Amino acid sequence: MSNASVAPLDAAPANAVLQALPQPIVVLDAKRQILFVNYAAEAFFGASLSVLTRQKLDDLIAFGSPIITLVETVMQRRAPMTEYRVRVGSSRFGDERVADVFASPISDNDERVTLLIQERTMADKIDRQMVSRGAARSVTGLAAMLAHEIKNPLSGIRGAAQLLEQSVPSDEVPLARLIRDETDRIVGLIDRVEVFGDERPVEREPINIHVILDRVKLLARSGVARGIAFSEEYDPSLPPVYGNRDQLIQVFLNVMKNAAEALERTQKSEIKLSTAFRPGIRISVAGVAERISLPLEIVIEDNGPGVPPDTMPFLFDPFVTTKTNGSGLGLALVAKIIADHGGVIDCESRPGRTQFRILLPVASAAFRLPGTAADEGALL
Repeated sequence: MSNASVAPLDAAPANAVLQALPQPIVVLDAKRQILFVNYAAEAFFGASLSVLTRQKLDDLIAFGSPIITLVETVMQRRAPMTEYRVRVGSSRFGDERVADVFASPISDNDERVTLLIQERTMADKIDRQMVSRGAARSVTGLAAMLAHEIKNPLSGIRGAAQLLEQSVPSDEVPLARLIRDETDRIVGLIDRVEVFGDERPVEREPINIHVILDRVKLLARSGVARGIAFSEEYDPSLPPVYGNRDQLIQVFLNVMKNAAEALERTQKSEIKLSTAFRPGIRISVAGVAERISLPLEIVIEDNGPGVPPDTMPFLFDPFVTTKTNGSGLGLALVAKIIADHGGVIDCESRPGRTQFRILLPVASAAFRLPGTAADEGALL
């Protein structure tokens, strides 16, 4: 069917409806020529309507993509179909994206097919965040057991090692000192695990996140990130977050420390800090009837070698680490603090670019998270 024989796709009000959708929409003819894309599709593929409508879907999507097969099947059966978790690869963006693709004929007598692309990125991030929160709750129970059953005997072992250090021959003093130092290390590890079980309410207030980031950057430049170049891309109109200053400093300092350590062998190492207001992300929170918006986006990016792919799904789980002497509790604690603030954190990584992305709610009097300070709640 030629383009002249079909109704125009940009006619109001249908065009206004399609343009308002946040999901990418692509309309194809019988030869998979692109007839129309909405604003979201232009952003998704990184090209304008005039450029995309001069191409076929085969030119835009990587060779062998199941999306091509999906479109062919829909055209043959004249019935809608869905392909879940498809890897959408294109020369127009650097890495593959995972998405659910919905394909449907416009009508029984119309050969055109509509594609709706729903990126899985945010849904997967929130799913993984929920798993990490469950793992953190498991660590809470472990912390209570460790504190009660292990710390007391360790105190006795340390005391005995100190006595030995004073009485043994000089050539055996290093061994006694090793026992004492290793005992201290184990106690320190247990103390860090116990933090997961601390459910006491903390004081919170509206905070300018840029003040927190500037403070953390100053600390990092004076310590772990000495010699690393920093760049900032801040949204100056960003509203405040309702949170605890010390905890948020701990979160961003920990993430920045990880970035700095990943850059140890990278030439021209750089850490980029960026903030933005991203409306549209909403999640459900236990104890709150309405869905909570997470529009505040903070990204810490480095140009290091990246996170190993086999570690990515478990990055925020306790005791998961890529460091030789790491405890695997730093990012787990970060995830817990962000969750306590009603937010979400996740990581996207490939060689040369690793991004830790944190989404937080704004400070307003509309909602309170249960179980926190100020009438057992934190303003959202």
